Amino acid sequence: MTALAPHLAAFLRDHLPRERNVSPHTVTTYANCFALLVRFAADRLKRRPTDLAIEDFDPGLIMAFLDHAENARKNSPRTRNARLAAIRAFFRYIEYRVPACLDLALRVRAVPTKRTDTTLIDYMTREEITALLDAPDPRSRLGTRDRAMLHLAYAGGLRVAELLSLQMQDFPERSLATVHIIGKGRRERVLPLWRETQAVLRAWLAVRPECQAPQIFLNAKGEPMTRDGFAFRLATHVATAAKKQPSLLRKRVTPHVLRHSCAMHTLAATGDIRKVALWLGHASIQSTEAYLRADPEEKLQILSAHGSPMIKPGRFRPPADPLIVMLEDIRSRSVSPPFKRGIYNKGRAKKCVDE
Repeated sequence: MTALAPHLAAFLRDHLPRERNVSPHTVTTYANCFALLVRFAADRLKRRPTDLAIEDFDPGLIMAFLDHAENARKNSPRTRNARLAAIRAFFRYIEYRVPACLDLALRVRAVPTKRTDTTLIDYMTREEITALLDAPDPRSRLGTRDRAMLHLAYAGGLRVAELLSLQMQDFPERSLATVHIIGKGRRERVLPLWRETQAVLRAWLAVRPECQAPQIFLNAKGEPMTRDGFAFRLATHVATAAKKQPSLLRKRVTPHVLRHSCAMHTLAATGDIRKVALWLGHASIQSTEAYLRADPEEKLQILSAHGSPMIKPGRFRPPADPLIVMLEDIRSRSVSPPFKRGIYNKGRAKKCVDE
């Protein structure tokens, strides 16, 4: 049996950042996946996490974990596939480092991804965004922090990892006029910020506690804000904003919905999908086409430009003669089901006609 812990540590600490030069966001995502997988396997096999072996993670256990993520944790199929991608990457690494596990690695990598539906994205209207940004209490330190996080996430269309990893060095020359973002796929972009966003950032930096963490946004303990912590604060403020905008109660507002809302409002303001892709840092404009499908204004423009075909107006006129109405009613009731379906014996039908 091959111990899992040393190989998993080498994969996350050396292989990904040093040999593959992947972004810190990717390493964090993979680490989150394996934290869930190791806990699941330890509970299932009744062992300590440090006692687990690579051979324990056969395709059966991997499938059980993916089902658990989708059913018990309520993850979407896309999140399920992202977990599987991280597991596949680790077993691709194991193929060359542990030849004895080659057959197991090939079988795990053969676990299929799950097909997903291409659904419309969720986003908030301008009125809902305004209510959400006004929800945090600016008179408290945590409310000042939350307002700055929400403003920056919406204004820049930032992913959660991009937002929570920001440091003061990401603001060129200590000015808050622009922010330097390292996004998905190590793609960099520099975004200008509204004056309102700069103001709420200055308000937070003025009350931010001194600590060793370089990240701008900290939790109540003075440690870097986590994904779960941001999601919890967002849900709290959504509930507050729903008192002014009840339509928020019918929407599932996640941190990524702030990014979608920024994209939809940018598309409505500019009408140019290329500018949306530039602002969000998409690698391909195909990723941005999802906002075109969700934009109702685009469909209304198509409808008005195309025009409906002209048809002759008319109105149904039922038979006026009572005798015809009676005969039609009897005819419709007397026909047996086989005759209605066109399934009957031709020979018997011919005999009935001859008689």
